[in-house]
Amino acid sequence: MRQAKPALEKAIAAALALLLWQLGAMALDQPLLLVSPLRVLRRLGSLCLEAAFWKTVAFSFQRIAAGFLLAFFAGILLALLAGRFHLLEMLFWPYVVTIKSVPVASFVILCLIWLSAGQLPVFISFLMVFPIIYTNVLQGIKSTDPKLLEMARLYKVPWRRRLLYIYLPSIRPFLISACGVSLGMAWKSGVAAEVIGITEGSIGEMLYESKIYFNTADLFCWTVVIILISVAFEKLFLLLIRKGFAGLEKL
Repeated sequence: MRQAKPALEKAIAAALALLLWQLGAMALDQPLLLVSPLRVLRRLGSLCLEAAFWKTVAFSFQRIAAGFLLAFFAGILLALLAGRFHLLEMLFWPYVVTIKSVPVASFVILCLIWLSAGQLPVFISFLMVFPIIYTNVLQGIKSTDPKLLEMARLYKVPWRRRLLYIYLPSIRPFLISACGVSLGMAWKSGVAAEVIGITEGSIGEMLYESKIYFNTADLFCWTVVIILISVAFEKLFLLLIRKGFAGLEKL
């Protein structure tokens, strides 16, 4: 019952948002400026029947998910190294600060010089996700109870056991929070890279063409697709992360 209540509240909030959208579209009565959700739903239904639609979704999903996963594992690994060796933390610091500060558009334009349009969403997703994972995991390591670490040193507990039984429980909430933020960021930055780079066969290309031809229904439709995929991927990945931590606790 406790789990059902938040789900019901979210469903009601989503229904109210759709109703507001529908009323706004009816009041404006300008489909070129604001298309109704019913029309978007019909267009989405017709797109789902086309093989090209699924190829486009798969194309973008593979590249953005690859960029996220690369950043996920690289961020954890480098944060663990930085947490153990202060010198590495200092060496990584200027790169992490730079990546966090530079706008996505600047990176996209720069990377277009070095990378192909197909590689662009992978790299941009990686760049946007990496500092979030890295800084949160490093903060989790620094938040580890010093008394537990002192006890581990006194009893000469091996590094592997310290990582498994002391550091991981401390890292867990920080990593889950970082994933919740960075998964959405991966999709926003990845699709933005596809739009700017006009990556052939991608969702970003479909958005760009919708804008060029003033096809508002398709523009909204592909935006809804991005939201649905992003939310589904986030829920699935966070579920796997929680199950992974639960499995490690049983070791």
